[in-house]
Amino acid sequence: MPIDNRPLREQVKDELIKRLGSGTIATNEPINEVQLATELGVSRTPLREALITLEREGVITSERGRGFRFTPLSAQEYRDLTAIVATLEALALESSDLEHLRAAAPRLLEEARAFSAPQAPHDVIERYDDAWHELLLSGCTNERLMKLITPLKVTMHRYERVALGDQDVLERSAEEHERIAQCLLRGDLDAALAALKENWNSGMHRILDRLKD
Repeated sequence: MPIDNRPLREQVKDELIKRLGSGTIATNEPINEVQLATELGVSRTPLREALITLEREGVITSERGRGFRFTPLSAQEYRDLTAIVATLEALALESSDLEHLRAAAPRLLEEARAFSAPQAPHDVIERYDDAWHELLLSGCTNERLMKLITPLKVTMHRYERVALGDQDVLERSAEEHERIAQCLLRGDLDAALAALKENWNSGMHRILDRLKD
């Protein structure tokens, strides 16, 4: 792991989120703390502190005598997560500097049009969507808000990977991101916020079509 000046538990947590988001941590079996600590090159203390933090955020759960494991999947929780992330991203967009949004809008539109395929493998869509939404919210200076969004989206990715698999071809509405960018180009923030929430809602339904209760 890269070394920085933050507490080690925070670095470990970020690395766990990164690995979970990339699919390199198995989500269908208990977490092997000894093995994971060895892989990360840390003691079990900062690892356990990171796991406890992720438990508070709902990413994992623990059982007495059985250690940590990832929270069981449910379609209802995925609906709840989508509603929360859509609301938080809308707040982040609303909190962004308007001049920054206007300046970013042409690139957002260009990126949306560059990836206009109506269908694509899920892992390709995931990488594109993450990068596009990161650009969309790059003008938000509320760091605490952005830190709330990241682990929630990681949990959503876990659902998507279990329900779909990386190579499953998934339908997508290529126009949704274009619509958000066009609203920002016009300076119509209210319309952009509505289009952003619709983007999340339609994406949710595409996943729920594959996810069993």
